[in-house]
Amino acid sequence: MGRLSRTGFRGWSGALSAALFLAAAPAPAQDITLTSRSGAIVLDGTLLGFDGEFYRIATRFGPLTVDSAGVTCTGPGCPDLIAPLAEIRILGATEAGESLLPRLLRAQAAARGYTLRPLAADAGFATEILDAHGTAVARVSFSPASPAAAAEALGAGAAELVIAAHADPGMTTRVLALDALVPIVAADNPVPRVSTPDLARALSGEISNWKELGGPDMPLVLHALARDISLEAALEARLGRPIAAEITHPDLASLAAAVARDPYALAITGQTARGAARVLPLTDSCGFPLVPSPLAVKSEDYPLALPVFLVSPPRRLPLFAREFLEFLSSAPAQAAVAEAGFVDRRPSQVPLASDGQRLMNAIRIAGEEVPLDEVKRLTDLMAGADRLSITFRFEEGTDSLEPQSRESLSELIKLLEIGRFRGQQLMLVGFSDGRGPARGNLDLSRERAEAVAAALREAVPELGPPLVEGFGEALPLACDTTVAGRRMNRRVELWLRPLTDSPAP
Repeated sequence: MGRLSRTGFRGWSGALSAALFLAAAPAPAQDITLTSRSGAIVLDGTLLGFDGEFYRIATRFGPLTVDSAGVTCTGPGCPDLIAPLAEIRILGATEAGESLLPRLLRAQAAARGYTLRPLAADAGFATEILDAHGTAVARVSFSPASPAAAAEALGAGAAELVIAAHADPGMTTRVLALDALVPIVAADNPVPRVSTPDLARALSGEISNWKELGGPDMPLVLHALARDISLEAALEARLGRPIAAEITHPDLASLAAAVARDPYALAITGQTARGAARVLPLTDSCGFPLVPSPLAVKSEDYPLALPVFLVSPPRRLPLFAREFLEFLSSAPAQAAVAEAGFVDRRPSQVPLASDGQRLMNAIRIAGEEVPLDEVKRLTDLMAGADRLSITFRFEEGTDSLEPQSRESLSELIKLLEIGRFRGQQLMLVGFSDGRGPARGNLDLSRERAEAVAAALREAVPELGPPLVEGFGEALPLACDTTVAGRRMNRRVELWLRPLTDSPAP
């Protein structure tokens, strides 16, 4: 028999109702009653054992194991104990922790009927969580820490969770929010834009004068965060080398303020922390604009999209921590993420007409391999439809989804199971990079869209057949001369159209 957490109680209650109509053996002597904190579920039975964390009780439905942190115990069989108070210690990135966590905890409290009681803290913050009866069920604290110190504390059992912009392979993570790395300069810096190759050269020290970027003949002063800050570690992982900064800063606020004061400064920061500095528009090596819009960040169309991770240890966490992790995917949690200025993970929709740049890209490359008739076929299909931010990307030359796209597929399946897109025609539209013959790319783009459609039909058999199309290299997002550009172009997009407007196959 599996263990029942507080979440498990909710899922189990339906089974309990059904079981009341079934024949059952005579109930044992009832010397213990376990009541969920909401009072909605009550279990009567005989205590078989208690290990300090879980009750084992015999009930009319058989033996059950129940997490003690989710229930109150009454009756002569209850062990003599004080209800455990969960200690949830969170370490990591200062800006994300202090901006996101308080909002998420308030949203969870509102959703679950909890109240928060602030506590004194030397750094960061601390709060006590009280249930509907006024009983303290958890104490949550956040303290800023470097990536190395946070990881060491997590491994040593001195922390339950870590917030980081970079996570080493093999760590258990979930995406807390999304941000975007952007180049920033002073408002009076005259350079209009920078390409990703030139930006990489500037960050590595190969470019040291603004003249090489189309600006004045003045030294380029590179600013950065200290290397023991999570966002800096994430940026160095993307760049593949340390940033050759002349001036370093202890936090994002001081970095943005210093760049805003210096007309010859350049830095990279999170989009949420640009302060008074100007974001320098980014292009790829072919001149394709790279705009960190919410949809582009969610769909990974923007190459410097930055997930903010919540890292957990390979051990069982207290019940409140598990409830918090479960809560993160809910609509109230994602609304709190957006309120904090980050990009949330709720699916976004935009019509094709609102993204003229992509249509311009399609027209620019039209020619012998992608005739204008193919571009017209694409626009005719998508007229009146909205693109959803859920996008699937593939390993080069295959129809195998990348790991993050497999997670996107799972999220889409959950949305379909609850009828999120009822009354909408799903259209799975495949695209490829420009390597290889155009005819083969066209076929491969459709095969990839078919692979996603097959996975959806298998997971949700009652789903109506999605419309599947492939357009090969007809709608590029980036230049094919780089690995990152080709990856962005290999994708299956999800489009939605009201069923009454769906064209005949």
